[in-house]
Amino acid sequence: MRKTSQELLPLTASTIDTGIYGLYPSFQSGKNIGKGFDSLAAEIATEKIVILDGYGGVLWEPFRTQLQAALSRKNKRVFWYDVSTCLKPVNEILAMIAGSLNGEDPVFGKRYTGNLVDFFDEKKLQLITPDPSADICIIYGTGAALTGIKGKLLYAEVPKNEIQYRMRAGSITNLGADAVAEPSQMYKRFYFVDWPVLNKHKAQLLSQINCIIDEQRIAEITWMEGDAFRSTLHQIVQQPFRARPWFEAGVWGGDWMKKHIPQLNQDEINYAWSFELITPENGIVIEGANNLLEVSFDFLLYKDNKKLLGKAAQRFGTEFPIRFDFLDTFNGGNLSVQCHPRPAYAKEHFGENFTQDETYYILDCAPGAAVYLGFQDPIDPAAFQTALIESQENGIEMDVEKYVQKFPAHKHDLFLIPNGTIHASGKNNLVLEISSTPYIFTFKKYDWLRPGLNGQPRPINIEHAMNNLYFDRKGDYVTKKLISHPVTEEEWPGGRRLQLPTHEEHFYSVHRYEFTGSVLINTNDQCHICMLVEGKSVTVKAKTGTSHFHFAETFVIPAATGAYEVITNNNEKAFLVVAQVKAEHC
Repeated sequence: MRKTSQELLPLTASTIDTGIYGLYPSFQSGKNIGKGFDSLAAEIATEKIVILDGYGGVLWEPFRTQLQAALSRKNKRVFWYDVSTCLKPVNEILAMIAGSLNGEDPVFGKRYTGNLVDFFDEKKLQLITPDPSADICIIYGTGAALTGIKGKLLYAEVPKNEIQYRMRAGSITNLGADAVAEPSQMYKRFYFVDWPVLNKHKAQLLSQINCIIDEQRIAEITWMEGDAFRSTLHQIVQQPFRARPWFEAGVWGGDWMKKHIPQLNQDEINYAWSFELITPENGIVIEGANNLLEVSFDFLLYKDNKKLLGKAAQRFGTEFPIRFDFLDTFNGGNLSVQCHPRPAYAKEHFGENFTQDETYYILDCAPGAAVYLGFQDPIDPAAFQTALIESQENGIEMDVEKYVQKFPAHKHDLFLIPNGTIHASGKNNLVLEISSTPYIFTFKKYDWLRPGLNGQPRPINIEHAMNNLYFDRKGDYVTKKLISHPVTEEEWPGGRRLQLPTHEEHFYSVHRYEFTGSVLINTNDQCHICMLVEGKSVTVKAKTGTSHFHFAETFVIPAATGAYEVITNNNEKAFLVVAQVKAEHC
């Protein structure tokens, strides 16, 4: 059912604090979370009509089979109605979404702006009529609520990482597809078509859901009553919390995360990325009665984006603006030489509301580590393009440093990578990437003539890159404008606050608090994204409660939290990085 070396989210919460980075952070709800199909069957046993909707990627038939068995044990006569029989023909759906798929391009499409109902034949939806002779009628499948039939509404969630593991195993298809495709094509369709419409749909259902279900452990689901779920979301958006991270191997990946996060599967070839806080693909884990239930991060934004984002909610709506992730090249390789799209290009070609502006914060590095950033002065764009094409077409190794500057990397350096800037991390870095949220729009120009982990060439996007590069980001401009020069903003006994200036193109700021003892920080109605980048752990106290975070863990302080105190443990020195949207960009 799934193709990955990564373990499923455990069913129950661990009560042991290992003192190091935790893989399965959870929010204690104080509410009940049920487990297993028998308990869900007991919840719906007295209903006449049940609407069982859910996200794309749910394994509907195994789910139906197990819930049927549990209801049969209660001697219930159940009629099932599969809403997927109301989907439009495959060819009609393909024609409808063709403009979003960009042909056979392995990476890039354009965000579909329609709705889930577009995929269905509305006349067929109207033909579904529950039979009153049954004990229970269950309309099930992604889009079941579109029938308009009233009944107890259940919604099944499945995390984005599990969707991809199932996709790679060939156990699921895209919305409205009748067969699996190449993983790159399936992911592209998920990203640009399925997820946008499914997110709209579940946002509309949030206030109506009677039970939320975590389906990722298909043999033993967990679930939560709807009012308790919404109440928990209301709690979370007012106090510090972590999203659940997940990890991926890559051709340039390293071993820093393996060594520092020993709970990870040590048999994996490497770990290139950690999705620390890439909210379109992260979940949040809720704990109740010691059981764990994971839902997508965006439910928090659908519940109350203003409490979470504060001033920034007006601009970003239900899109979370900032991401944190790790790029691990320790004993690995260089990233591809790359750039990201300018804002207008991202909107026109991909349908994104904002672009992929990045920074590299060097959390750790080995001696000799470096970052490639900005062009040499002089730079001849035509000669550069010719060298890229010759390398791509003829397998000729390119002298990267002839065209691109290379800078030594040191712990706690911040390199600035606004859109259109040529860059790459060198090997032996552990980069904390602090960026705007879009995360797949990397135009690779040169990839060191290496294949991907699947043995196939990785996509190279020279044309996209040349359309977006700023060739005036060269020479002294790079050292002055693309390498952050920290400024001390405030000092006090035992500590100081540094501004790590970002580029004028960046809509977010970065600060570092260096202190022993404690420091009081106020959100000032802004969401803070934080990481302890030096020190073993900190305690965070806010009016809503107390939380504990370890080295290299990303945590979110919602705008509604207000003032919070960060306290070092054992009076050790702590460095805390804090990113937020700049006031002028709200």
